[in-house]
Amino acid sequence: MKLSTTQVLLAGAGLTAALPHMDSPRQRLLNGLDLPPKFGSSSKTETPGKAVPYTPEHRDPYDRAVDAIGEDLDPLPWRNGLGASVLGPWNPERSRENPDLVRPPSTDHGAIANMRWSFADSHIRIEEQEGGWTRQTTVRELGTSVELASVNMRLDSGAIRELHWHKEAEWAYVLDGEVRITALDYEGGNFIDDLKKGDLWYFPSGVPHSLQGLGENGTEFLLIFDSGSFSEESTFVLTDWLAHTPKSVIAENFNLAPEVFARLPKSEKYIFQGSQPGSIDEERPRGKEVKKSKYNFSHRMLDQEPKKTSGGEVRVTDSKNFPISKTVAAAHAIIEPGALREMHWHPIADEWSFFIRGRARVTIFAAEGMARTFNYGPGDVGIVPKNMGHFVENIGDEPVEMLEVFRSDEFRDFSLFQWMGETPQRMVVDTMFADDPENGKVFWDKVKDAHKDEIRHYDHN
Repeated sequence: MKLSTTQVLLAGAGLTAALPHMDSPRQRLLNGLDLPPKFGSSSKTETPGKAVPYTPEHRDPYDRAVDAIGEDLDPLPWRNGLGASVLGPWNPERSRENPDLVRPPSTDHGAIANMRWSFADSHIRIEEQEGGWTRQTTVRELGTSVELASVNMRLDSGAIRELHWHKEAEWAYVLDGEVRITALDYEGGNFIDDLKKGDLWYFPSGVPHSLQGLGENGTEFLLIFDSGSFSEESTFVLTDWLAHTPKSVIAENFNLAPEVFARLPKSEKYIFQGSQPGSIDEERPRGKEVKKSKYNFSHRMLDQEPKKTSGGEVRVTDSKNFPISKTVAAAHAIIEPGALREMHWHPIADEWSFFIRGRARVTIFAAEGMARTFNYGPGDVGIVPKNMGHFVENIGDEPVEMLEVFRSDEFRDFSLFQWMGETPQRMVVDTMFADDPENGKVFWDKVKDAHKDEIRHYDHN
């Protein structure tokens, strides 16, 4: 049967209407059409008489943060009427994760290197034997991570990260579960401890150690090494060493017959399923010349009393309260919704940040008129080079939990707020408010007490 022209057009119109992507916000903008109310009515950022963010009609002279994920928005490069739609390939999921790259604040400028990496983009090494996995973020994945590198590792219950050591010092934060650590110090003393979520350990360069998952689900932790060029593949592993040493030499070293070592592993075991351990007292070595270490290689970070701020809380662990940790210092921060990790900078080391939960944006000021904004979520790594000004703003509806880690023996930062209050009023007002003395007084009344509030609640939204 031959269809008439009218029938063909009607059929085509029906098919087009049946394609939901043809009526998506992005497709409508591509076609030069307005957005219908259904695409903006649920947005928390929409107010009566104002357009939805990321549309040509939207205006915001203050560059407020927009939670594209929480608001279920499709970020597009429109800012205060400037920009255009996207005609080429587009990844809406990635754009929602990085809305301030799609539509940067008007204050961003210049060519600042990438300061963000997600562990979700790191290669995972899964072992042939049961027990766990690892993935790493080093200077090879994130070119600006020059001072520190990291490994995210999972060990199942009973799984062992075998006896090994590193050229670099190792600092670790337990993300979840329980883990047993063992080590030998420089003076020949042994150390054993069981750690839980929020605990730390630190092994100086060359200190041999092992890790084993405990409890029902084992453990997952974040390892930090004091060199950005670290590689997990460069670890000195016991079974790897023995596999590459003549058995006659091994026999001589332990004063035993070579046959004793006939069935040693032929290559490194790395991560493998071990037997379930007993208590520390049951497992502690008891030989005639065995001795316990006088050093403490572990620390209960989340058991520290936090500093309460107007917008969250902060815990700092460095060599002052964890003396063995000579090359790594860290802060654990909780930033509540509507709060800001205040504008500040770090004078002696780059900041290596790890985001555990929540959604945040960070603008980095690099001098010479350059600034760039990045967005972070769970499992993301951020870098802020030393002395570069920055903030961390919670843009979501849940707390941001993050670690700030430094290659340093002490945690140090400068607060912009505190600096203003500690500077003569005339100098501050002449610099910032020479043409606006009335608001200069408002500003000075706010900062004059020089109160350092690391995480500030903002109540002027």
